[in-house]
Amino acid sequence: MIDLLIKDGLIIDGTGSPGFHAAVGIEGDTISILRGDVSDIEAKQVIDATGKIVCPGFIDVHAHSALMILHDPQHLPKVHQGVTTELIGVDGNSYAPFTSQQDLKDFIVLNAGLDGAPPITPSWSTVSEYLDEYDKKVSVNIAYVVGNSPIRISAMGWGNRKPTTLESDRMRGLLRESMEEGAVGISTGLDYPPGSYADTDELVDLSKEVARLGGIYHTHVRYALGDRFLDPYREAIDIGRRSGIPVHLTHMHPKKAYPESSLRLIDQVEDARKEGLDVTFDCIPYPHGGTRLVALLPQWTHDGGLATIYDVLRSKEGREKLRKEFSQGYRESWDHVWLTYFKHQRNKIYEGRSVEEVAEMAGKPIMDTICDLLLDENLQISFHSSGLDPELLPVFFTYPPMMVGSDAMLLGDYPPALAYGSFPTVISKFCRDDRRFSLTEAIRKMTSYPAQLLGLKYRGTLRDRMKADIVIFDYNEIDAPATRDNPKQFCKGIDYVIVNGKIVVDHGKHTGFLPGRALKRV
Repeated sequence: MIDLLIKDGLIIDGTGSPGFHAAVGIEGDTISILRGDVSDIEAKQVIDATGKIVCPGFIDVHAHSALMILHDPQHLPKVHQGVTTELIGVDGNSYAPFTSQQDLKDFIVLNAGLDGAPPITPSWSTVSEYLDEYDKKVSVNIAYVVGNSPIRISAMGWGNRKPTTLESDRMRGLLRESMEEGAVGISTGLDYPPGSYADTDELVDLSKEVARLGGIYHTHVRYALGDRFLDPYREAIDIGRRSGIPVHLTHMHPKKAYPESSLRLIDQVEDARKEGLDVTFDCIPYPHGGTRLVALLPQWTHDGGLATIYDVLRSKEGREKLRKEFSQGYRESWDHVWLTYFKHQRNKIYEGRSVEEVAEMAGKPIMDTICDLLLDENLQISFHSSGLDPELLPVFFTYPPMMVGSDAMLLGDYPPALAYGSFPTVISKFCRDDRRFSLTEAIRKMTSYPAQLLGLKYRGTLRDRMKADIVIFDYNEIDAPATRDNPKQFCKGIDYVIVNGKIVVDHGKHTGFLPGRALKRV
């Protein structure tokens, strides 16, 4: 007797091949594809999938769930989308390895506006210890890229300088240990200090170590570089060229600021692939995204760590320098920079409001408003804004080397809508309603293709002996109702989400199972 039988559904196996009618048998955490008459097969539980799509679980290649899922392991916003595996440690901002517990605690504070600051007690140091925190304790599987920020902090501190020879050796050693303990690659976030203090040569050096061990380079590019458009991606591709590492360009998207030329980004990727380089990218399916509010501060404010940031925010001289240097672009669009994730009740009135509105309510200039709030909230504020070209966004999704990364912050009363609707939106809007690509291609981008990128050998397709990560949904009903003004709405049309053979979501209800595994690099 098998544990679970899924019968009479249309199987789309994740490979991009046409769908076919068959049954899926699950025994333990492993599947078998069963063709023909299955009436004689005995199962402890049977799901009738008549009229439904049965496909592999979705893989999010850019998740900011690292800390929040430890606090709330049911992970409802993501599992309700059909997500069964997430990649954490992105943007250079990860939480292992740290050789100092104080550095780990400080880094959590620094990155709280992106990954949250839930009431947990971090007790790990190594990547192995860190990944054990997730194994069979959360709803979804977790894969991990090690950020260059903790590597840099542990080897040479928080300062903006080049490493010595000994410090470079130490970084390579920490990186090698991290890969051997299960990381699938290295990530960078070259707008986020202190990892952003690394120059190209330093990143090539680290990437060579990762490439030797079969890992990837997952990068939030250095957006302030050169022309601030193509040059940031040129640097990333050059790192791949010089080190031999596969390059994944995360949240590469068309920008409103370059409406006529954003397709040149895709041309650049295509040229690199024609050259023989392994270059892929992911994109979010919404025209807005966000990050930590402290990321708007110039790089020099972070030189030395938290103490420097607090000194700048508190001092008259620091604020005056910020007024002079602050981004002209943001200064013109503060009414489209929306704040969330306030911990103090006195600041809850600002949830979901723009910086411009908050400054008016506080009766202060914008820069003083930002500095005062960051100090009062211990840096943890998040923001999101609209900067993507909504007309070209679907075009990016049609390009074959593209996959889906939600970039979803699960924070505050007004998180970005993509935190609740990214994966259903790809199917319901781009595929079904707009007919930009086929359903088989949409599912490939969210299953087997990211599994291939991350080296997840037994995930991403529905074939014999693969792991039982499965989504069952109604193609005509799947929808993502989340909006900017009302983001906390679960998607519709997904009947079942199965992780490692356990039903985690059953018709919109979490079953209580926490079967997610830490997917360590083999």
